[in-house]
Amino acid sequence: MTVTPPATGLLRERLGIEVLEASADLVVARMPVEGNRQPAGLLAGGASCMLAESTASQAASLHAAGLGAVAVGVELNITHHRGVRDGDVTARAAALHRGRTRASYEVVVTDDLERRVATARVTCAILGLA
Repeated sequence: MTVTPPATGLLRERLGIEVLEASADLVVARMPVEGNRQPAGLLAGGASCMLAESTASQAASLHAAGLGAVAVGVELNITHHRGVRDGDVTARAAALHRGRTRASYEVVVTDDLERRVATARVTCAILGLA
């Protein structure tokens, strides 16, 4: 398991995203609901999107680094299943496909009671291969 410390000034820092586990096959990260709510008091959908894309992109970046390349997000699809008002949410980005030009991940976001909050699919392009 390789956990890469985040660079400073990144959006994920502002959202309080903490990476718990990281590999090209699986990234697990946690984010507080506090500070990431929309006006109605629920976790903002955009914050869930950022958590999903951040975890999948980190996994894809680890995959791409092994190929001598870099990864960039090209598609995010997310379904929000339930609202969350407090505590933390945890995202698990699991590899669906790790190829030479694309890497795709399913990201499941759960609350503190391990109830599914959102499900996302993120696809990243692998760039820089000769």
